[in-house]
Amino acid sequence: MSRRRAHIAMVGIPAVSHVLPSLEIIRELVARGHRVTYANDPAVRDLIAATGAELVPCTSTLPVADNDWPDDPIAAMGLFLDDAVQALPQLHAAYDHDPADLYLYDIGAYAARALAEAQGRPLMQLSPTFVAWDGYDQEVAAHLWQLPGADAYRAKFAGWLAGCGATTTDVDVFPDRPAHALALITRAMQPHADRVDTGTVTFVGPCFDIRSGADGWTRPEDAENVLLISLGSAYTRQPEFYRQCLAAYGDLPGWHVVLQIGKYTDPRELGDIPSNVEVHSWVPQRAILEQADAFVTHAGMGGCGEGLLAGVPMIAVPQAAEQFMNADRLVELGVARRIDTSEATAETLRAALHDLVTDTEVARRSALLRADALAEGGTGRAADLIEDMLS
Repeated sequence: MSRRRAHIAMVGIPAVSHVLPSLEIIRELVARGHRVTYANDPAVRDLIAATGAELVPCTSTLPVADNDWPDDPIAAMGLFLDDAVQALPQLHAAYDHDPADLYLYDIGAYAARALAEAQGRPLMQLSPTFVAWDGYDQEVAAHLWQLPGADAYRAKFAGWLAGCGATTTDVDVFPDRPAHALALITRAMQPHADRVDTGTVTFVGPCFDIRSGADGWTRPEDAENVLLISLGSAYTRQPEFYRQCLAAYGDLPGWHVVLQIGKYTDPRELGDIPSNVEVHSWVPQRAILEQADAFVTHAGMGGCGEGLLAGVPMIAVPQAAEQFMNADRLVELGVARRIDTSEATAETLRAALHDLVTDTEVARRSALLRADALAEGGTGRAADLIEDMLS
């Protein structure tokens, strides 16, 4: 039991890549005796229920079900703003008569900050990806504000802030500059980590249940080496890439391959499956990585964190958004090779794997970064810091 039982509310968005990183924190807070409510779309009900938290239904308009995101970054940002505008009345209806002692919120759940500020309650952001640094506004955000539609977006955001009850009304501060934040990534993946304000941001590393990390998958007894291939949950409609992987690693002596293809690809599109390959729409990635020897990943931040925490060398095949930056960072850290999808042939994929697993420096760097990630504290430290906010 914790020092004081409190009502902690988590507010999120239904994108799986934004839900999974903090689930173990929610589970730990429940285990410590807190009442935890979780406001999110019912589409992720099962994920939330498994933690013991109470779902507060908050319908989202984000296009996560069909993964139909616009290519234009301003248009994509507009979707998050529109979602916040329609979510805030739902949150008020749920929490004005039952306010939380502390609000936790995902980086995309803008309405949570507006709600907490209107109620005068403490809040903490949980970031599943990198955070802003000193100079971020000039080096990153300023380029966005030059794009078509940016002025209208900023005006709409400012108008919403002015009327929604939030006390932070600066469009340049509200989304990216929380007063308190936990970065659920290893510090090694943070761009310009030396320029992050550690007075407001704490890196706790990937938050997983280390004790049960090996549950859910059994390594075949005859597998000399195990390779996991996964492009995450969103950008998985890549049948040609999977066929190239089968050509590269199918029947590769000494290797057992686990291939996750997601829900958008029909296994029949892959042709004949070699005997050393198992194909699934979804796998317990963390459990497999704890027993794997290499990892082909799309370099989403969750996958990067899991790979680093497991100390597994990676082949990064970025698909979208910040994954290209993440892939380059893994290469800089000395634990990965980057291959863009257009260059991912059977020959390049096989050569990259051989290069990685025969490089002793890659093994040394992977072990070092694994130790660093574990030392950041993960779930337990995150829960401690959240409880510190309560007192």
